[in-house]
Amino acid sequence: MNARRVFKGMPRIANLEIQPIIGLEIHVQLATRTKMFCACAAEFGAEPNTRACPVCLGLPGALPVVNAQAIELAIRAGAALNCSIARLTKWDRKSYYYPDLPKNYQISQFDLPIAERGWFEFSREGETRRVRIRRAHLEEDAGKNVHDFPGFTAVDLNRAGTPLLEIVTEPDIHCAEDAREFAIALQREIAYLGIGEANMQKGQMRFEPNINLEIRDGEQLAKTPIVEVKNLNSFRSLHGAIEFEIRRQLEEWQERGVTGARGNKSNRGWDDVRMVTVAQREKEEADDYRYFPDPDLPPVTPDARRVAEIVGTMPEPSGVRTARFIREYQIPAKDAPALVDDRATADLLDAAAALGVDRATLARQFLSFWQMQANARQISIAGLRLPAGVFAELAQMSSSGRINATAAATIAGELVRRSDTAAVKAGEPLSVSSLAAELGLLQTRDSDQIAGWVDAAFAANAKAVQDALANPKKLIAARGFLAGQVMKASGGKADPKIAGELIEQKLRALAGDAARS
Repeated sequence: MNARRVFKGMPRIANLEIQPIIGLEIHVQLATRTKMFCACAAEFGAEPNTRACPVCLGLPGALPVVNAQAIELAIRAGAALNCSIARLTKWDRKSYYYPDLPKNYQISQFDLPIAERGWFEFSREGETRRVRIRRAHLEEDAGKNVHDFPGFTAVDLNRAGTPLLEIVTEPDIHCAEDAREFAIALQREIAYLGIGEANMQKGQMRFEPNINLEIRDGEQLAKTPIVEVKNLNSFRSLHGAIEFEIRRQLEEWQERGVTGARGNKSNRGWDDVRMVTVAQREKEEADDYRYFPDPDLPPVTPDARRVAEIVGTMPEPSGVRTARFIREYQIPAKDAPALVDDRATADLLDAAAALGVDRATLARQFLSFWQMQANARQISIAGLRLPAGVFAELAQMSSSGRINATAAATIAGELVRRSDTAAVKAGEPLSVSSLAAELGLLQTRDSDQIAGWVDAAFAANAKAVQDALANPKKLIAARGFLAGQVMKASGGKADPKIAGELIEQKLRALAGDAARS
């Protein structure tokens, strides 16, 4: 939304220009096997309090040790966000008390984050939009309060100490729709790059929008207090919370005239049932957290050569790859994510295409029967564990007319079924052409043989032939019917192109005979 444009859907107020100002804080659990500062497994769904040790419980004498994999994943994320990677970063203690924070402080990064000053682009309504990234810093997650018991709240500390990357944007977003599309694009990129699983249902990616309004009346400008909505774990709730908060803040400003000032920021929660935000507490300023360098952890100085290696081996960004797939594989934009989001599948598609087959045919097969085979097994297409050459050969046989679309789907199913046999495991390659011949699915391009099926179809369907000759309006329908009869008579083996040409020739010859008689 352009500056000072009235928010779409907001009630108009005479002489006022209203601009929502939105920044996002995004918490991403990193895809490490162990926690940020100890050897406990970073595992979702384990029995409560079975993945905790003296380090993540903050017991006296327990010393943290930095997870090197988390550092590398953070550098990868920083590169994806076009950030500058720090030459020196350090650890700070962020002090606050919560029941699920066993140390009474969180190890985080305050003034020297691992990455800062970047940007991330997303598309909406055919436009590319850019949001600046202020910083991305590492920290440890808290545990989890469990409210499933009558009369008390339980605490599960399995999550305490899990590596988090907190990404903070500049307030460059001005409507709920842009926030949602930005979040969707970022979640795709995080998962695509293997930085984190980013499963929002598991709480592995959480969004916290900071929202306020600029309200201009002529030369006078008022700003409402900033509200942070905590722990949103779905795109629907992110969109709904922002839309509700914009309207709530406008109504509050109209009634009370309160404007933003130091100390009047607040945190609110989201009620997903009532679709409203609810007050939680006032939001702390940085001073309230009493940040100071963690005395148990040395600063981190990422090796410049290692950083260059990580950045240099980054794959093609998912957004760039999506645009390329749409262009090169001639697929609709809505279908592209199905091929891009699983990086191994996208790599497989590119590997098969590199063998010189028709890309449009290959992509159609991936989106149709190969995806069906994968879905039936609840895996990705790459998870079928078939070599790129098999996909390429099947696409080549289809595009060259050696098999039809139905036969290709049948062959794909049989290839998947046979891929687990002892012969294949022993190294015997799967041959698409041999399997097509074995199943009797090869199309013939023998004109004489196809002409015989055409003659049989004409003889058995004299009325359709007569309709085609006598009524030009029925010609197309009759021709299509006769082609179907040829394919039926041939058991699908007749090459459709040659069959169509022979049908046309025979109809023209019969029409000429009729005109001369």
